[in-house]
Amino acid sequence: MDWATLAVIWFGLEGVLLMGYAILDGFDLGVGILHPFVPRNDRERRIAINSIGPVWDGNEVWLVTFGGALFAAFPEAYATVFSGFYLAFMLLLAALIARAVSMEFRSKVASERWRGFWDWTFFGGSAAAALLFGVAVGNAMIGLPLDQSGNFTGTLLDQLAPYPILVGLMTVAMLAMHGGLYLYLKTEGEFQERLRDWLWRSWGVFLVFYMLTTMYTLALIPRATANFERWPWAALVVVASVLAVANIPRSLHWGQPWRAFLSSCAVIATMVMLFGLALFPNLVTASNDPALSVTIFTAASSAKTLTIMLIIAGIGMPFVLAYTGIIYWAFRGKVKLDDHSY
Repeated sequence: MDWATLAVIWFGLEGVLLMGYAILDGFDLGVGILHPFVPRNDRERRIAINSIGPVWDGNEVWLVTFGGALFAAFPEAYATVFSGFYLAFMLLLAALIARAVSMEFRSKVASERWRGFWDWTFFGGSAAAALLFGVAVGNAMIGLPLDQSGNFTGTLLDQLAPYPILVGLMTVAMLAMHGGLYLYLKTEGEFQERLRDWLWRSWGVFLVFYMLTTMYTLALIPRATANFERWPWAALVVVASVLAVANIPRSLHWGQPWRAFLSSCAVIATMVMLFGLALFPNLVTASNDPALSVTIFTAASSAKTLTIMLIIAGIGMPFVLAYTGIIYWAFRGKVKLDDHSY
């Protein structure tokens, strides 16, 4: 297999890893975003946390694998991204740590103030992580100012333009909806009924941001659809995205929460695909001069490295998928609290 083909394959595999993380850890973050607002008592808050307790750390493996694969397959892009988003990544790391610590520490002391503090920490870490992920995607879409060596030449304020913030808010709304749907499947009784109202609200907020972000992208980032001329089939991804968004309220109306959740997964998957289609062949687009952009062909490792990685991925991924499937099967069904629960 030639080097260029291997580079394209690894670009696609990076997209698959990002998609897996966004779908799986996405509902973890969504549960955290809803945590202070939907549960009304300590028992319901424990149910919310225990709905993701057995799986959240495994879901984060997809993000770690994404970063490791980017480092090995496209080291120059990895260096550019980390130089450009260094402070943002430190904030993201702090947010993810805060979320994890809050889940582990919350029930260590039977104090209302203690648990209240960690409940808001759980919310803050989840919401901040979702916002930062969206801001990063927004900046990747509009591009970053780069020098000849691929180093970021801007400031943190340059990364807080209106478009990245809009994408960040859309991401928060989307993951809140996604997490609410997952939580609806894991709960029952009055808690579940109350969630139903929040599902409609979160879908409505997401729809507003989804439409605003789409209009902004089409109007001000014309290269986002440039690859549609090369690959007309890409329009099917847009159609699938719109249909998935529309099927969520339809499924909720007809009492089919599983279909609504799968539609939410499809929304995230298609948005990651559209993100990849908008970037290709760039990994980091230079906003000041397109010629300075870091592409998969300027940043990829050697053919031998990419081949070895592909072999390792072919051997390892079935085990990862099998492990993930077993965990979700073992913890299927409604959440039941016991002595070992969070």
